[in-house]
Amino acid sequence: MSSRRNFLLQASLGLAATGLTPLLSAARPAIPPPAKDRLSIGIAGYTFFKFKADQAIAMMQRANISHISLKDVHLPLQSSPEQIAAVLSQFRDGGINVYAVGVIYMKTKQSVDDAFAYAKKVGVPMIVGVPTPELLDYTEQQVKQYDIRLAIHNHGPEDALYPGPRNAWEHIKNRDARMGLCIDIGHATRAGEDPAKAVLAYKDRVFDLHLKDVTVASKEGKPTEIGRGVINFSSFVNALDKIRYKGICSIEYEKDMNDPLPGIAESAGYFKGVANAVKS
Repeated sequence: MSSRRNFLLQASLGLAATGLTPLLSAARPAIPPPAKDRLSIGIAGYTFFKFKADQAIAMMQRANISHISLKDVHLPLQSSPEQIAAVLSQFRDGGINVYAVGVIYMKTKQSVDDAFAYAKKVGVPMIVGVPTPELLDYTEQQVKQYDIRLAIHNHGPEDALYPGPRNAWEHIKNRDARMGLCIDIGHATRAGEDPAKAVLAYKDRVFDLHLKDVTVASKEGKPTEIGRGVINFSSFVNALDKIRYKGICSIEYEKDMNDPLPGIAESAGYFKGVANAVKS
């Protein structure tokens, strides 16, 4: 909370300074427009689990977020080509880029086949997924066959397979370079891994990020708005800078899934502020 207060204080000082602009305009050139955000912000589709696609698009537009990892609640795995085209058109017309699909769980060879065939039909270059460890050999074959990246998602201390990103990385570190991680930083924190250190440790395999904050760094931690919990986002952004992360930073808001827009907007605003304030 101290870091949040400091950040908001700096922001308020910046806003106060803008009041001096008319007085200083004669002495210096006009202030240039703000630079483009340094990190691209998206949404993990699970955030909108309780909403239809058009409602999700409307909320993303209001929050000025234009990337989504599409969850099967909005586009089922067994969708026809016509259904896929219709849903993709809906997002595209709303100014939303579908950059990945998932999270998709893979417990059988058939489910692996289904996931990769689905991703190919949707036309995305990456699956955010959870194949069981015994299926990783077969999954690697599909990664090579389809040339589609797989980002394994960690789900916290309750998850017997991949509690933190380290557990997934140990399984894929010597496999095809297209097999990597979707680091859920909230679940990583709850599983005892510092997100910034994880980013630096697994840098070449960090393909995607699910952003959330948590109330405490333990199994008992609950999701909360970014900046209201225990994660050090300045340190995290610095780590992303160091590895030159070019992927999407997708907010996965789970605190109030019946009314997520206020929390999404607050989280996106805070993360953008930190990302644009931290020096390379």
